[in-house]
Amino acid sequence: MSSPSSTKPDTSAAAPLAGDGPAGKVKLPPVVWLLGAVAFIMGTSEFIVSGLLPQISGALGVSVSSAGALITAFAVGMMIGAPVMSMATQRLPRRSALVAALLVFAAGHVVGALSPNLTLALVGRFAAALGNGTFWAVGAVVATAAAGPAASTRAMGVMVGGITLANIVGVPLGTAAGQLGGWQAPFWVLAALAAAAAAVIARRIPADTTRADTSLRAETAALRYPRLWLVYLAIALIQAGIMSAYSYVAPLLTDRAHLATALVPLALLGYGVGALAGTTTGGRLGDRRPYGTLIPATALTSALLGAITLWATDSVVAVALVVLLGAAGFTNNPIVVGEVVRIAGAGRSLPMALATSAFQVGIATGSWLGGVALTSGLGLKGPSLTGFVFALMALLPLGLLAASHRESASAQS
Repeated sequence: MSSPSSTKPDTSAAAPLAGDGPAGKVKLPPVVWLLGAVAFIMGTSEFIVSGLLPQISGALGVSVSSAGALITAFAVGMMIGAPVMSMATQRLPRRSALVAALLVFAAGHVVGALSPNLTLALVGRFAAALGNGTFWAVGAVVATAAAGPAASTRAMGVMVGGITLANIVGVPLGTAAGQLGGWQAPFWVLAALAAAAAAVIARRIPADTTRADTSLRAETAALRYPRLWLVYLAIALIQAGIMSAYSYVAPLLTDRAHLATALVPLALLGYGVGALAGTTTGGRLGDRRPYGTLIPATALTSALLGAITLWATDSVVAVALVVLLGAAGFTNNPIVVGEVVRIAGAGRSLPMALATSAFQVGIATGSWLGGVALTSGLGLKGPSLTGFVFALMALLPLGLLAASHRESASAQS
């Protein structure tokens, strides 16, 4: 497949990685690390519900699959919030936009913690997700602008690292806190942390910092490349595959694999360690061999989901497969984000916001259909089987992208 992006040079779209020449020597400003810490809070919030579904369903008097709608609601809020708020806050001071995002995020968690029923809890999750989407729409621009062109990729690595760390530390700790103090406990903690972060940002980011001079026409023009939409499709399908299973990992481990409930946080910790290993691997290999890494990692993700469907009846086997799923699935993330930057060009907030939306489309679709499969005759095998199909489907757009990539390389040689 050929597109206008096929012959567009990639060198201007990707900043050097840490350690690659001068970029590795540039010291990142404190604001980047602050935004990485906020990303940790956001990532913990996004994934915490997966480990608390049994407690939430029991407290609200609904089924586990119905409680899974909280994951879907958050994903939908992120899906809408990232691109819409990217454009809506284009003329606002960055500091004001970030503070408002964090306050809305905190308010959503307060509403969730006080919810006596699922409906109000869904409202709270949707509001929190809008705040999260706004943070990513604005925060990515703030981080890269503060770091400068020579270190922009490292700055984004810090923010993405905050999400990965959330999987390793935040989600297991939050799950344990929810088991000990009630599912509302981590919601209260996240609300307090977000409010504190808003206060720090109000002091640390200059009030007169506005968005880079760009126009809606320039932003939308970056979306004209067909390859970009294939990347978005691949992102959505890969995430749907992973989240179909991960959204219901707690009942899978306890009810099917007979793992003790108290050990679920440790299993989630293992998943987070696997995710960190995958992110590191993808970051190191993706620049040199993007599709030579993406396609095997996605094929392995599909195979692992199939293995979970067939063999996750023993606690040791199930935990091992979940850890490997985190490693294989997260290998893709830095690579697909890098492909969005290469195709659309650096400094474009709308294409990056739509990449966030693509992730959330996958999360929402996967968590929803995983829940449907859970309540079907497939039972606890349903979510992972659904994920297997999604991950297998993702190989099609990745194959088309790989062919286009080889065509572009041949044309330039």
